[in-house]
Amino acid sequence: MSGTPNQVREYLAEIGRKGGAKSRRRLSPEQARDMVRVREARRAFRRFYGQCFWHLREDLEVGLEDIPEIVRGLRQHGGREGFILAAKLCR
Repeated sequence: MSGTPNQVREYLAEIGRKGGAKSRRRLSPEQARDMVRVREARRAFRRFYGQCFWHLREDLEVGLEDIPEIVRGLRQHGGREGFILAAKLCR
């Protein structure tokens, strides 16, 4: 892509606007909270795998239905840090 810096900047701004408008989605507050819970549960699974979840497949794709098992493992074997994280996942 050749052109002056202003033309390049304008081009990038234009494609950025299109991409941002196309990828926007509307989520209910409940769906948004569930997405955050799943993201945090996945992080906890990776972080505490050896300590709490060694009996599960390492490549487990954690979903919303797996959160109770993640919480149980964190409470039982995660120590203080895991217990606090489990409480956050239960909100």
